[in-house]
Amino acid sequence: MTAFALIDVNNMFVSCHRVFDPSLHRRPVIVLSSNDGCAIARSNEAKALGIKMGNPFFKIAALCERHDVVVLSSNFGLYCDLSTRTMAILAALAPSAEQYSIDECFLDVSGLPGDLAVWCRGLRATIDRWVGLPTSIGIGRTRTLAKLANRLAKKSERAGGVLDLVGHPDWIDAALTKTAVRDVWGIGAASADKLAGRGVTDALKLRDAEDSWIRKQLGIGGLKTVLELRGIPCHDADSQPIHRQSCTVSRSFGHPTGRHDDIRDAVVSFAGKAAEKIRDERLVAGALTVYAATNRFRTDVAHHTLSASARLPTPTADTQRIIRAAVAVLTRAWEDGAWEYTKAGILLTDLVAEDAVPCDLFTPPPDGRASGLMRAMDSLNRRFGRGTASFGLVPEEAAWKSRQERKTPDYTSRWSDMPVAEA
Repeated sequence: MTAFALIDVNNMFVSCHRVFDPSLHRRPVIVLSSNDGCAIARSNEAKALGIKMGNPFFKIAALCERHDVVVLSSNFGLYCDLSTRTMAILAALAPSAEQYSIDECFLDVSGLPGDLAVWCRGLRATIDRWVGLPTSIGIGRTRTLAKLANRLAKKSERAGGVLDLVGHPDWIDAALTKTAVRDVWGIGAASADKLAGRGVTDALKLRDAEDSWIRKQLGIGGLKTVLELRGIPCHDADSQPIHRQSCTVSRSFGHPTGRHDDIRDAVVSFAGKAAEKIRDERLVAGALTVYAATNRFRTDVAHHTLSASARLPTPTADTQRIIRAAVAVLTRAWEDGAWEYTKAGILLTDLVAEDAVPCDLFTPPPDGRASGLMRAMDSLNRRFGRGTASFGLVPEEAAWKSRQERKTPDYTSRWSDMPVAEA
């Protein structure tokens, strides 16, 4: 019989900060987006105050001040490093580990002897001791049931951080009844509204619905979700995932700017990040779009978006070629002195696997030197941190750089920020 466990770090971004600042424990804490724009993570104490995911900070600033909420800028370097350490532990201790996101990982625990809940509690204790992050674990016959059990494990004090639906199959119906249909993994908001309108409001009713009716309402993907709720695995961990169709990198600026040079420098930086992302996934891009936008929250001036696209001569993930094309597109679409932009970005589209690019007699052979340069840059950035090797210089005071007025030190990736213990 199959058994899967989903381990999830509780309130990951907030928990990463608490590892190095114990004074944040039991206090309301929120983490803001990369330009200190909106809340992207909240502690349980902050959630209890009514702060919602995505709330713009200017709308909740008074609430935060009134309740002494700790407000922090995002520190993605810290989050990624602690995530990597956690996933390394899971890969070493579990029979099979399949990372799902920065804070979630599926474990295939089918072959483990003994009580799975006891083993999972030991795993939680190890991660807490070695990394300092709190976790919750759900166990089920399928990944969908494990995900559902994980969600309930987070909310239940009695569960103690672990809910085992394999060792206690008599709990399954109650767990499904407590789970709204919109909270089932794989059921989107639109599908949930459609199902609720037809009386299917919780996961138990969804599980027990007729197959033909489910397929008519949700298609084959929805039927697979229902089969997983019945304990029949339908998601193959060994199957090759479908690669993404596009890749975007965008940022809001610290200050508005209407200078072409500022927007160009931002686009160069974003193009480098986007190219690195698709190389990590062994993809190449066939086209790109460059865009910039004014502040959509201002009502005293008209809103404007600059957007222009171009096809690349041949699909590529070469940073140099993508930068050249992006700068050319921006320059062609630019209007001097017309607008003050507060955000820009680049979108890479028509992505295909690097080994699936169609070739013909007129396609030039790959540039071996350029490929070698990209590999060297990626190696340096993986070893010493993203941004170590890049094209162009980024001034510390560049107008387009995001505000991070509440950023914590890079405790684990910069020698000068390493915590010091005195005895």
